[in-house]
Amino acid sequence: MNKMIACCGFDCEKCDVRTATINNDQALRVKTAKLWSELNKVAITPEQINCEGCRADGVKTIFCSSLCEIRKCVISKGYETCGECAEKETCVMLDPIRQAVSKANY
Repeated sequence: MNKMIACCGFDCEKCDVRTATINNDQALRVKTAKLWSELNKVAITPEQINCEGCRADGVKTIFCSSLCEIRKCVISKGYETCGECAEKETCVMLDPIRQAVSKANY
């Protein structure tokens, strides 16, 4: 399975954090930190904008490495992504993902 698909199903290759990390793009780090701070109602600094992918080897944001409940669940069940779980259709942890996808009109 593609290691750039996060545990939740997001495509890490399209993530601005990964793009900023891979390209060492400080302007994108600043922009993303500002946006994520607003969205999450928490202070996120440009220095925290470093991640090479949820399931890939390498650096991860603090959220991806240790706070993401979806990632913790997937790893605890021995899956690569939520797509393997029989409970994925009713899992409340995935509600924010469903809402984000719905808003993006995928």
